[in-house]
Amino acid sequence: MRINQSLPIICLVLLFILVPGVVFAYATPESIVAAGKVYVSDTAYDPGAFFTGDTGTVTIYVTNGNSNQSIVVNHATIGDKDIRLTSSPYDSSANIGPLQTQTFIFTVATDAFEGTYYPTFSLSFRDADSLYYRAVVKVDNTPLELTVLDKPDAFTQGAKKTIYMQVANPRNYNVRNVALEVTGDGSYPAPEKMFIGDLAAGAKAPVNFTITPEKATTALITLTYDNGDNPHKVTMEIPVAFGVDKKQANPVMSNVQVKTDAGIYHVTGDVNNAGLETANTVMVTSLAPAVPQDPYKTYVVGALKPDDFGSFEVTFTAGPGNTSIPIQLSYKDADGNIYNTVQDVQISSSGLSTSTETNGSSSNMLPIAAAVILVLIFVGGWILYLRRKK
Repeated sequence: MRINQSLPIICLVLLFILVPGVVFAYATPESIVAAGKVYVSDTAYDPGAFFTGDTGTVTIYVTNGNSNQSIVVNHATIGDKDIRLTSSPYDSSANIGPLQTQTFIFTVATDAFEGTYYPTFSLSFRDADSLYYRAVVKVDNTPLELTVLDKPDAFTQGAKKTIYMQVANPRNYNVRNVALEVTGDGSYPAPEKMFIGDLAAGAKAPVNFTITPEKATTALITLTYDNGDNPHKVTMEIPVAFGVDKKQANPVMSNVQVKTDAGIYHVTGDVNNAGLETANTVMVTSLAPAVPQDPYKTYVVGALKPDDFGSFEVTFTAGPGNTSIPIQLSYKDADGNIYNTVQDVQISSSGLSTSTETNGSSSNMLPIAAAVILVLIFVGGWILYLRRKK
């Protein structure tokens, strides 16, 4: 009985004596030296920098620097309290041949704040101690930037206006699937969504869209992008208020003159652009009760840049009793919206005739005639004075 009770104890002691010899049977000075030539040759992260809360992958490249000896590894893992491993570690044995590189891909996640972290990668050898390597992981919460480059000071109901924006990536790594969407009750944007694609580190991209508001509203700009496989977004609100755009073109008629020839009125003048934008397709025409006549039923001045001017002439007939005629000035802005202004031009009930202008010219000669008469009187008086003196 005593021998049977002692047998398990004897076996257990023998097991503890024999197992270390079995475990370290392959751990030789040569295998330890060979394992010392295995190193981490590169690391890669996707995304390159994490946002707080992001999930991504880290790829570890392990190279066997031995020229004639393979190395067997049987366990690989990575992570710490800040960079958590969310995939399974490598627990099966793998053989790394001479001068070959083995990749180990892990899925990790982080809830850490902005900063630089160093999760530990460990690799166990069958015939030697483990390899430890501290990988560098960056957490950067810098978002993409939305900038309004140009927009109208005010909007007009039913008039299309263009907003010029810029999307910039201030991060040190690229982002994917960048897209911009415009929404807003009654704003009618076009296009509603624009796809930009990948945006490299430090790169920027212009984005233009139009808004045709039917009421005062707010346009919501939403910029979406992926950091690795993690979706992120940036939003901006643009007020759409009605009013007068201080920068828009402002064509003004000046130096308007009227004359008649054979019953046809000729109205001439200049158009000056007093605004800060180009007035396109500037046109001048007469409105009812005038009846446009050839040769200038409608006069096309063309495009007028800021502070530029052009001349015009329109011809028309008007019935008796009309003392003024409305002259319409129209132009288009850069978005194709048409703007009209009307100015009344005074005419007499019987019309301004050529004889009226001639009379006006004769009246302009009166000062000259008076001066001639005065000279003649002076000369005559002087001659008369000289004769009396003699």
